Amino acid sequence: MTSPSARDLPPFVDAAWLAAHRGGVVVADARWYLDGTSGRAAYDAGHLPGAVFVDLDAWLSGESGPHGLNPLPDPEVFARGMSSLGIGDGTTVVAYDDAGGVIAARLVWMLRALGGRAALLDGGLAAWAGPLETAPVEPAPATFTPCPWPNALLAQLDEVAAGTGTVVDARNRDRFDGSLQLPTDPRAGHIPGALNVPCRANLTPAGRLRPVDEVRAAFAAAGVEDGAAVVSYCGSGITACHNLLALEHAGFGRGRLYVGGWSEYAADPRRPAEVG
Repeated sequence: MTSPSARDLPPFVDAAWLAAHRGGVVVADARWYLDGTSGRAAYDAGHLPGAVFVDLDAWLSGESGPHGLNPLPDPEVFARGMSSLGIGDGTTVVAYDDAGGVIAARLVWMLRALGGRAALLDGGLAAWAGPLETAPVEPAPATFTPCPWPNALLAQLDEVAAGTGTVVDARNRDRFDGSLQLPTDPRAGHIPGALNVPCRANLTPAGRLRPVDEVRAAFAAAGVEDGAAVVSYCGSGITACHNLLALEHAGFGRGRLYVGGWSEYAADPRRPAEVG
C-alpha cells in the first residue's frame, strides 16, 4: 500500500490504521526509562512484529552538557542511526513506547521537524492486539540525508529567559510547582511565566490520547490561545515533544521545542525560578 504523504499523516494513528498500512511503514520501538532501566531489554522481551529498536541515547540525543541533558544529536549522527534502522528519506514511521507515547514522541517530532513522515501509535504497545515478537529485526540500511535542525521549530535559552510568548511546561505538576525535585533537576520549580500542561494529562488512564476537544480544553484552560506561538519544554526536551504533537493534533498549529529545558535553564543559579 502506498504510504501517505507527510502532509496527510496526522501526528497520531491508531492500531487499526497501522494494521491497514503495515506493509508501507517502519515500526519503531522507542522505549526508554529515566531510571536507567534498559529499553533494549524491554524490546527483546517482546515488541510489535517487525519493529526496530531505536536507542534514544545513541540516536535521538547528543551528549549531556551545558545545553542540557538530552540535546539534539548532530544531524550526521541522527542520519546514520535512521539509516541503520531502515528509515530513509521517504520512509513512513510509526513509533511507540509503553508510556502513552511521551518518550516515542521525541523520534516522531524529530522526523516531522525535518519534513519526514512519522506518527505516534495511539496507546503504544498495549494498543496492539496481536502477538509480540522477541527476535531482533535487522533491516537493510536506507538512505537518510543529514539535514540541519530547523531553527524555525526551535526556541533558545535567551528567548525563554526573556519571559515573552507562551511557554508551556510539559512536566508533571509536582515538578512544575517545585514540590518534587528529581535528581536530574538542577533546582526545583519552573521558568517564570510558564504555563503547565503535563503531557501525561493528554492521555486517558489507559494511555490513549484523549478526545481532541478535551486536549484543546486542557491547553485552553492553562492559558494557551489560538494563534499563540507556543514554546514547549520539559526537563530535557523529550516529553515536551508529546505536547507539541498534541498541540498540532488539537488544531493549535506547530509550536517550537526548547530542547534544553529545565536542565539547561536551571543550571545557572542566577536565572530566576518560580515555585507554586
